[in-house]
Amino acid sequence: RGPVEKVGDNGKTDIIPLRCAPMRPGRSPMKSLRIRVRSARPADLEELMELEQRIFATDRLSRPSLRRLLSSASATVIVAEIGGRLAGAAVVLFRTRSTVARLYSIGVAPQMTGQGVAPALLAAAERAAMARKCRCMRLEVHVTNAAAISRYGKSGYRQFGRRAAYYEDGGDALQF
Repeated sequence: RGPVEKVGDNGKTDIIPLRCAPMRPGRSPMKSLRIRVRSARPADLEELMELEQRIFATDRLSRPSLRRLLSSASATVIVAEIGGRLAGAAVVLFRTRSTVARLYSIGVAPQMTGQGVAPALLAAAERAAMARKCRCMRLEVHVTNAAAISRYGKSGYRQFGRRAAYYEDGGDALQF
């Protein structure tokens, strides 16, 4: 699927808290001052849609879905910028009274890969989850996305399951 991962919207949680990656306050994998991470705004919608089209061949967020996420109390959309240009984005979902956040989507613009954008977005997603009193974060990643699987392992996430034919392209998802 490319250099990104996305969780399906099936409404099931199947959460195993002991296997979630504990979030580490104050941990920032990036020392670079070039990456600016911030909460997305409604004015970012067009750029976010362009990013979605560039990096996802399937399982794309629609414009109405992304617009809803930007204003949802149960979601946080985070953007990363380099030199004032959108370099990547992440979406984190929350459930009422749950201490587990869900990394729904994370993606980096192809020309920005290798610049530390993914680790910066992941750290920002974890901070957003901690701000909501979550103890850990779950995610799914396409079985072929070696770069993301490696990044999650380096960040302390552990695989605990696999979902067959999870993605639109028929690919399996690894659960972290």
